Amino acid sequence: MSAITTIRIDHAALPDPLNLKGPDAAARMIAAALRDEGIKADASDVIPHIKIEVPTTQLLATSTMLASLQLI
Repeated sequence: MSAITTIRIDHAALPDPLNLKGPDAAARMIAAALRDEGIKADASDVIPHIKIEVPTTQLLATSTMLASLQLI
């Protein structure tokens, strides 16, 4: 079993166009973008933030991808 890291992003911090979507849609789009980069991620809407869970071994790649999307 590998370690899991949880990243939380406040809804108010979402950039355009993600902040124009519903929270569920934004979470699905983030998860899809991470999976497209080969990152095994699960993202869900948890009021008042989006929760992203990734294997800790993929934390660097996840952080890089989230930064490119201007989420962190």
